[in-house]
Amino acid sequence: MKGLDLEKLQAYLDSPPLTGTMFAGGRSNLTYAVTDGTNRWVLRRPPLGHVLPTAHDMAREHRVLSALSQAGFPVPAPVLLCDDLAVLGAPFYLMEHVDGTIYRDATQFDGVDLRALTFTLVDTLADLHSLDPEKIGLGDFGKPEGFNARQARRWKQQLDASRSRELPGIEELHARLAAEIPAGGPGAVVHGDFRLDNVLIGGSLEVNAVLDWEMSTLGDPLSDLALMLVYVGRPLLFKDGEPFAPIDLPGHPSLDEMSTRYAERSGRDVSDLHWYVGFAAFKLAVILEGVHYRYTKGQTVGAGFDNVGAMVPALIEQGHRALEGH
Repeated sequence: MKGLDLEKLQAYLDSPPLTGTMFAGGRSNLTYAVTDGTNRWVLRRPPLGHVLPTAHDMAREHRVLSALSQAGFPVPAPVLLCDDLAVLGAPFYLMEHVDGTIYRDATQFDGVDLRALTFTLVDTLADLHSLDPEKIGLGDFGKPEGFNARQARRWKQQLDASRSRELPGIEELHARLAAEIPAGGPGAVVHGDFRLDNVLIGGSLEVNAVLDWEMSTLGDPLSDLALMLVYVGRPLLFKDGEPFAPIDLPGHPSLDEMSTRYAERSGRDVSDLHWYVGFAAFKLAVILEGVHYRYTKGQTVGAGFDNVGAMVPALIEQGHRALEGH
């Protein structure tokens, strides 16, 4: 199996024969279900090619999962971390298998359920941001001071490392963002990519586990909220070959309703999200451009990558519009 040598993994674990399958939908780190017939695990490893500096850090993911699971936040508990490149050719970690469903889009819910689930996701994000990093052992997991400025620099560097084509307006968008960076409020553990398909949902629409912590750190929690709003407000998903935005589905809460719910749950001021939404659009554009870059180089695994590059220009436009108050 591409990216996962089951015989070498079996020897490393000293386990009975293993079988595995790759989870669909991932656009960055590769994720596999692995079982020995009795135990079930999930394995995470970096992508096969073009790894950007500081990205795809298995040790960081393992650490944040350990801290959050011990704090009672819904994440899979990690089992082991391996940095021996002789096993799979890259560092990896195993975590417990958590039951639940990953929904790739919101079209499978009726209006009532979609509204309830969306508010549950907002509550979960607010609960994450309420955790005290010092008390859960993540006090040195990042530096909240200057977080927004560092993010602006970092994602510009990521863009430059993944650039494979002209993207009109993206340099101007970054310049506008860099010119008016907010200081931000109290720091928190931020997920970095919080959205519906990074969450395992239970049968009663509860959150069984939040997944994909590769971009987590200590930073400005409004960055998480803004990215969530960009995800639901943009036509980034496809149905019958046509793009659609989750917020246009019947029953989906408005962006204002989501922001208000977050403010009520977290006690944080969300009165001015313009910069954060503008930056979230820029960040998502850079992420998708990186995926597009790997797709053009034949370094992606799985289906669904052919539409990714077309999403980037609309995000650049949204970033500009957000900074103008739209």
